[in-house]
Amino acid sequence: MIRPTTPEDTDAIVRIAASTGVFKPHELVALREVLDDYFAEEKNNGHIAVTLESNGKPAGFAYYAPAAMTDRTWYLYWIAVDKNVHAKGLGTRLLHHAEADVKKANGRIFYIETSSLPHYELTRKFYLKHGYDQTGVLRDFYADGDDMVVFCKDM
Repeated sequence: MIRPTTPEDTDAIVRIAASTGVFKPHELVALREVLDDYFAEEKNNGHIAVTLESNGKPAGFAYYAPAAMTDRTWYLYWIAVDKNVHAKGLGTRLLHHAEADVKKANGRIFYIETSSLPHYELTRKFYLKHGYDQTGVLRDFYADGDDMVVFCKDM
């Protein structure tokens, strides 16, 4: 089941992100701050956070929002599934749910960014498999040798 994220989900969501092994400690701190801001204000500004439950417990999440100062452009900021339940289609369910929300909101295009580091290879393949085009690479964006890889899909 995919449902709106609640403040009570925050600890579980941070644990899910940590379980993937790809997020740096400062990114996990930022995730908690993003969720705090979401419940305090951003939810009222059109941002969306959803939690995927498996066996009655959070097993994944996604956070997406309209991009400021654009014409119906949306941005996927976070998506993650607990490493213990990878490769069971849960990430696909979350991504399709987000895409449906974007389409329902008359979104025009959906952007996603990720890292070029080797441990993000499966993530990049995941987006390509789901019809996203790689539209750019920003060299050394995150750090020396860690490029930002940008994907998009017309809605």
